[in-house]
Amino acid sequence: MDINCPFDKATMSISNDSRIRSIVPTVRELVGKKARLVILAHQSRKGKWDFTGLDRHAKILSKNLNMPVTYVDDVIGDAAKDAIKALGPGEVLLLGNVRGLDSETAKLDMEGHSEGEIVRELSPLADYYVCDAFGTAHRSQCSLVGFPLKMPSASGRLMAREMHSLKTIFDNPRRPSVFIIGGAKFADVPDTIKVIMGNRMADNIILTGLTGNAFLDARGVDIGDVNRAILREELTPENKSLAREILDTYGQNILLPVDVAVERDGKRVSVNIGDMPTEEPAIDIGDQSIEKFRKIVLSSKTSFMSGPSGVFEKPGFELGTTHLMSAMVESGGLSVLGGGHTASAAERFDLADSMSYISTGGGSLEAFLLKQPLPVIEALKESKIRFLE
Repeated sequence: MDINCPFDKATMSISNDSRIRSIVPTVRELVGKKARLVILAHQSRKGKWDFTGLDRHAKILSKNLNMPVTYVDDVIGDAAKDAIKALGPGEVLLLGNVRGLDSETAKLDMEGHSEGEIVRELSPLADYYVCDAFGTAHRSQCSLVGFPLKMPSASGRLMAREMHSLKTIFDNPRRPSVFIIGGAKFADVPDTIKVIMGNRMADNIILTGLTGNAFLDARGVDIGDVNRAILREELTPENKSLAREILDTYGQNILLPVDVAVERDGKRVSVNIGDMPTEEPAIDIGDQSIEKFRKIVLSSKTSFMSGPSGVFEKPGFELGTTHLMSAMVESGGLSVLGGGHTASAAERFDLADSMSYISTGGGSLEAFLLKQPLPVIEALKESKIRFLE
């Protein structure tokens, strides 16, 4: 299950537990069926500052389930095996961070991982495998794709809901459909937009955040040295060229900011694109852009947002994100958010519960958008062939 959470670096506490809460329905259902439930999960990866054990996750899960969740900081050793054998019907055990084992992330296909040490050591102690980790469905890793080849397997309720919701959004959206793409990463966005428009997943795409700044630069707007410096690592000659190609081909359906917001003398100031460059970095879309984009979102029957419109953590520069999210809700149509930062913003501004759906996927969502196979889904399909047909 995917319970990988953002941490507060100062306190080393979990700052957003939405992914833990999202698996609760599946866990409750299995507990209700008196399953002896062993949960495999990860937190970050080796070398990262937030690579930790899962004891905090166990406490939060226990609180949300209103029942004890045993935690053992071990995956395949005697402590883990003894704890598994000691489980009673309807009891829950969370094992340690699977990414503590190098074999978890070995570069292997599903057949190779099915012979990995995690599967080899733990599969004799299990009867069924349930995967509820859409957020990592794009990764071919031992605990994700190995077990389905060794035992009957199924998706959890979250995984099933993710796939259904995303197919509705991307394959058969209610029209008109608008995608809002922002955030602080740009490198793969042009490829994603090309697929979205080429497959008519959306009628319009609104670009905000770093993506909006990058496309303004590609269109020939002088965004200034400070903004170009922020984009330096993300904006390559190749993806800048692709961005120009996209604007030439789909320009009337690609909506760019008409102004940006900067911090000047401690205040939010909107600067028209024609008055750029600025000495200050653009850290939100401007007021005119907000009003323009809101009208489009309000008239849409399907809206999808991936990535905040600005530095929403900074007071005064959350306006682009909050106004567009509010418009998604006010439209009365299907409203879906994708990506961890987007979900965090929605929770921060009490808009999460008003959305139709919030995807737990990051890389998996991107792969789904690009119509790439998801290794975990492929492994579950193979399990069905081997054990259920």
